Amino acid sequence: MTTTSPRPARAAGSPAGPAPLRLLRPVRTAARYAVRHGLPAVYLARAARRGDPVGRLLRDPASREDPHDLYEQLRARGPLPRSALGPVTTSHAVATEVLRSDAAGVGWDRSQAPALIRWALRFGDDLDATGVAEPPSMLVTDPPDHTRFRRLVSRAFTPRATLASEPMVQRTAETLLDRLAGRDDVVDLVDAYAAQLPVLVIADLLAVPAERREDFLRWGAAAAATLDPGLPLRRYLAAERGLRAMHAFLRGHFARLRRDPGEDLVSRLVTLPDDEALTERELHATVMLLLGAGFETTVNLLGNAVVLLDAHRDQWDALRADPAGWDGAVEEVLRHDSPVQLTGRSTTRDTEVAGTPLPAGTRITLLLGAANRDPAVFDDPARFDVTRANARDHLAFSGGIHYCLGAGLARLEGVVGLRVLGERFPRLRVAGRPVRRDLQTLRGFETLPVRLD
Repeated sequence: MTTTSPRPARAAGSPAGPAPLRLLRPVRTAARYAVRHGLPAVYLARAARRGDPVGRLLRDPASREDPHDLYEQLRARGPLPRSALGPVTTSHAVATEVLRSDAAGVGWDRSQAPALIRWALRFGDDLDATGVAEPPSMLVTDPPDHTRFRRLVSRAFTPRATLASEPMVQRTAETLLDRLAGRDDVVDLVDAYAAQLPVLVIADLLAVPAERREDFLRWGAAAAATLDPGLPLRRYLAAERGLRAMHAFLRGHFARLRRDPGEDLVSRLVTLPDDEALTERELHATVMLLLGAGFETTVNLLGNAVVLLDAHRDQWDALRADPAGWDGAVEEVLRHDSPVQLTGRSTTRDTEVAGTPLPAGTRITLLLGAANRDPAVFDDPARFDVTRANARDHLAFSGGIHYCLGAGLARLEGVVGLRVLGERFPRLRVAGRPVRRDLQTLRGFETLPVRLD
């Protein structure tokens, strides 16, 4: 099979670029921040002051800590009320309809934006500062490009491939917990276990050298913040540093694998034949999404599960007595405290949703965390119950063509990671106050202090 290096990236601004471009970097960063976070922050803050529930959800720290009261306020307004961000839904049925609709996409038509915004997006464009929520990431790309990207990587996440990963996930979990044996002090379970397990697994899948995996945890945590709209400038700059470091690593990683490819997914991507080869930007976007999504959901899933089970010790004990229940328990954690709380879609043509006519270009906010507590689908939805029969009906992994590619792997890591943790440390208890991440899109814990025994 003839292979070739990917076509050149379409964006300038790499660290090796011309000196004038490097000198312009702060100005380009300012333009990028202003259009992606600065202006949204001002708009959302104003909406929050006026009492708009979505504005409060995204700007009020107390609401981010526990969003469910606001979710219920919105639910009381009907299936598709208006908000500062346009139509919003808490309805499981409406969210499912939109996620599966061919009249709603993840992209947005920049040509409809004001001229100044379009200029800022072009001027601020920089491959090395591009995050997972920017094209050509699959997360924000519609067919046909989305179909092409997904086809190239889906083989690594089939049910058969996921099942084959179980022994490695088990060994990784046991090795991490071996290191904690004998600890009688307070341990941060996120730092020592919940973050380590999924990053080691996805790094193995993508052939990341062992010595760089701690770097990926740090870079990924910073870069994940860019999924939230309206970041403060300091937080954005920290995120951009993480993005630049990750892109720099990927550039070298791709070069190594082109010289000496293995059997891993990234080796396959960098050695595609001419008629399938990804551009440099597409390659960066695809691998960065796989790395980021490959551990972010599971970190939050594991942390949320431990806190919920600590508060429901009878269910923790029942799962330890009957480990076959862990599959259902993971689904209930995903439903009850979803690692991804919201997403959005834009109508691609004039359409109707929940009886409401929507013109093309309408942005719809889907509150997945609220849909997963819809009383029309889940009895007593605020109750945490690991034996809930229909817990798997949740939308924690989205739906439609953008259903999470790594959902099977995340479920496996959750089941194995929690089962092994319960077997090794049956008397584990939360010790002190867990600290939530100060994000709304991703819901999990920054720190989780526990005593293991």
